[in-house]
This record gives sequence, structure tokens and C-alpha cells, in this order.
Amino acid sequence: MIMNITIIAVGTHGDVQPCVALGLGLQAAGHKVRIAACANFEAFVCNRGLSFFSIGCDPREWLVSDEGRDWLKSSRNPIQFIRGLTRLMQPSMERSLADSWTACQGAEAIIYSLLAISGYHIAEKLRVPSFIALLHPVWDTRAFPNFLLPEKLRLGGTVNLLTHIVAEQLFWQPFRGLINEWREQTLGLPPAPFFGPWGRMKKQRFPSLFGYSQFVMPKPPDWGDWLHVTGYWFLDRPAEWKPPADLVDFLAAGPPPVYIGFGSVTDSNPEALTEMVLKAFAITGKRGILLTGWAGLRKADLPKDVFGLESIPHDWLFPQMAAVVHHGGAGTTAAGLSAGIPNIVIASQAEMYFWGRRVAALGAGPQPILRKELSAERLANAISIATRDTGIKTRAAALGQRIRAENGVANAVRAFHKHI
Repeated sequence: MIMNITIIAVGTHGDVQPCVALGLGLQAAGHKVRIAACANFEAFVCNRGLSFFSIGCDPREWLVSDEGRDWLKSSRNPIQFIRGLTRLMQPSMERSLADSWTACQGAEAIIYSLLAISGYHIAEKLRVPSFIALLHPVWDTRAFPNFLLPEKLRLGGTVNLLTHIVAEQLFWQPFRGLINEWREQTLGLPPAPFFGPWGRMKKQRFPSLFGYSQFVMPKPPDWGDWLHVTGYWFLDRPAEWKPPADLVDFLAAGPPPVYIGFGSVTDSNPEALTEMVLKAFAITGKRGILLTGWAGLRKADLPKDVFGLESIPHDWLFPQMAAVVHHGGAGTTAAGLSAGIPNIVIASQAEMYFWGRRVAALGAGPQPILRKELSAERLANAISIATRDTGIKTRAAALGQRIRAENGVANAVRAFHKHI
């Protein structure tokens, strides 16, 4: 059965890229796929051969604002994290709801990311099947607390479950009035329950796709068979892509370097951050690859043993590194672990700290470092540990091998067809 599928992907590149990979998997299975995301992803999506629709949101604008920078400083506080995120989203929410409704016209199935909360309601109106696509373990369980809290907290099953319910409400209640008004005026639906759609979703055994590896975060025993931990949704680089010749020459000229990049995380003083990174390289004596990213790190006037670039496919670069230092975003963490090399996470807030803790718990890297506590000496020490500890290197290599043996996209497509 060939279907028209709309995937609503709200977020940064790390949120959108896995959805594009999933879309390509569904397209290869014969379906027609449209990706609805913010406008700056149009070329990225269309160049992959998928249909695109622009929705009114731009996470980069959120992150470069003063409020966005304050949110990134919320560190490990989960309440501040969720409240800050909802405040950032609210100004663009009304337009995003309207655009998502337009993007889903003609859809026979809808898949939506965590921040695209419109997808559930639109599917209800259109009476079509829908799936939530999640890159984190965002679902009730007694096995561990909400992922924004430390896993090692001994809270007990009941309190663990309560942390998930509280997190749902912190995210739902700020938008409840706006969404219910939209449901009534645009969709012609009655208001959602006071506590949101979550209770109904759980009662209906709502199918959910978790795009991460069971080897990184095992599926809890109290999750049903409608909750699918599929493996990562990796997007292969285009067949025609070729690496820059000067980068190839740099890699061949010496031992494997250490990669440092902060992805979608912005920084109020990129020049100081660049100097801190260069000092860490000097302390360790390691060669380096410096990715500018949204942090705005300098890529000019670098020492001869540090190579700067703006972007590069992780699946090509990371396997050639001695270690990777990154912000702990879900997508970059997936790429770093899949490469089978040590990972060092510099986390700006709770979501990223979660993946940093997982890396350390799996023995694939040292303990994560909070961005606000980062110094050249701390970074140099973490690099030294990651590149010298044979246990870390062995465990990282073994984990990477297991992750690469999974086919997350194929597993997700099978789960989609099972529920359809």
C-alpha cells in the first residue's frame, strides 16, 4: 500500500537529519514523503530527493537570542530546561501550527518529532495513522527517571514514573490554551483534555519510534511492543560527495587528530572559546580538526597542526579521528559512538548532559564537562584520558561495531508497516 506521508521535523540539524534518513527509508519502500521543517533546511531536504514544506520556526533564531543563551546556561536543571524551551517556542508556535496543518493536507500518515506537537492533533482531525519520532527515551517508565534527571538517582519506580508525568505537564501546560484554541477554530475538534493527549496515547498504545540504539540506551522492561527502539537513523553522505583535497592532505600528514565541534550550540564569545580549544591542543600536543558550527569558532589563522572547516559529513570524518569532542547532541553523539572512537561531551544543558552521562556509563569516554566549567586544562585532561586509556578505546570500538550492525531506518520502516 503506497501512502502519502508527511514528517514534521522541528528542531536543529541534529533533529531534522534523522527524520530525513527515515523519510528516505520510507521513500525507498515506495511511499511518497514530504518533510515539513523550517525554511533553512529546504536545500538540504530537496537535494536528498524528498518533497519539502516550510513551517514557521527557526531554532537558530531561538538560540542566538539573549533568552536562548540564558536557556543554554540552564545547565542540568530539568525544570529550567523545559520552561526555557517552551518560552523560546511560544512566539513562533501559532504560525508553526498553521503551517503544519497546511503541510499535512493530503497526508495518509503523519510522523512528527517531539517538538512538532501539532502532528498528533492533525492526525486526529484527518483520521489518519500517526507516529511520534523520538531521539531520546521520552516515555513513562518505572525503570529510570526522566532523561533530564541523573539516572543514578535512587527514586524508586513510582517516583521515576512521576518524573516523566511532571515533565510532560511542564511541556504541555504552557501551550494548552493556544493548542485548544487552534483545535477548535482551525481543526473543528473539541479541546484536548486538561492534562493533554498523553493519557489517551498511552491507553491507545500509540506507536512510537525511538531513533537511538538499544546498545546505548536499552529498552525498559515495562515498555510495550508498540514502543520501538529501532537503532539510529543515519543519513549516508551523497554518493557524489568528495572531501576537500587540503583536508585529505592534512589527515595524511600525521597521526589521527582530535575533532572538536559544538554543533548547534551558540556561544557568546566564540573568540575566547577558540583560544581555549587551541590552548588545549597545545597542552596535549595533539593535532586537531576544528569545526566552526553555530558556535562561530574561528577557522582562520590557526596553527599548522589544527585544521578549520565549516561543515563535514561525520560518517566520513569521525572514523579517522583519535577522539571526538562535541556538545552531546543526539545526532552527533550517535555519529561519534558509531565511529567506534572515544567521545568527550561538553554539555551546555540537561539534554546534552544526558548523552554525555551515557557515553561515560558505557565506558566510551570520560565524564562529561559542563560548558560553564570548561577550561583549556580540563579539556586537555579529557583529551589525554580519551586518547591514552586503552580500556576506553577498546570499549568504544566494540560499541561502534554493535551500533553499525543495526539498521535503524529499516527497523523503523518495518515498525511503521506493522502498525499501518
